[in-house]
Amino acid sequence: MIIRQIEERDIQSVMDLIIKLAEYEGFSSSVENTPEKLLEDIFTNHYCDAIVAEKNNLILGFALYYTSYSTWNGPCLYLEDLFVLNEYRSQGVGSKLFDNLVLQAQKEGFSRMDWQIVDWNDVAIDFYKYKGAVIDRDWLNGRIFFE
Repeated sequence: MIIRQIEERDIQSVMDLIIKLAEYEGFSSSVENTPEKLLEDIFTNHYCDAIVAEKNNLILGFALYYTSYSTWNGPCLYLEDLFVLNEYRSQGVGSKLFDNLVLQAQKEGFSRMDWQIVDWNDVAIDFYKYKGAVIDRDWLNGRIFFE
């Protein structure tokens, strides 16, 4: 298995994983993104980037991220999604993706890495705690959707 930056040829596979993630979290009807838009947002607009875990030409998982900014701490890496196919979980795939991003964030001089976890996903919460993360339950998320 290798961890590498996403390539254009990976877009459909990553989009399929995004849909599987939404299904897993109970939000399958909320996915409005398309492979074409994802391709444009990563490779043309540079709104985000991604790494993939690949084995035998199969994308086992991905991590999509972007730069955010903290007025208190400066630039940060924001992990939007980390997802691994069910049949490849507990085999180190998620750990390798996560560890790769931590190293990348440190190398780029970011002050921290942030992400969200749905509160019922104890497996993910335990995974991130094992990785040394602080799970902050003091902050609520605010969001406005635009048509």
